[in-house]
Amino acid sequence: MCSDEDELQPMLQATVQPLATVGQGCLSRYDPAALNEQQGADFSAAQQFCRQGLAQYQTEQTSK
Repeated sequence: MCSDEDELQPMLQATVQPLATVGQGCLSRYDPAALNEQQGADFSAAQQFCRQGLAQYQTEQTSK
């Protein structure tokens, strides 16, 4: 027979630890020294996306 602890073991192993933060309250942010390439966001295509959106907006504005 399995105990409750045996049943919970897979869930306990599947948890993630929160990222380290600096500051408190509204000034709380992720600690840049604790981040690595596996964490965070990739903004490499942000500039191209912004240009496409701006071009579409300008096209819509000139056609009015």
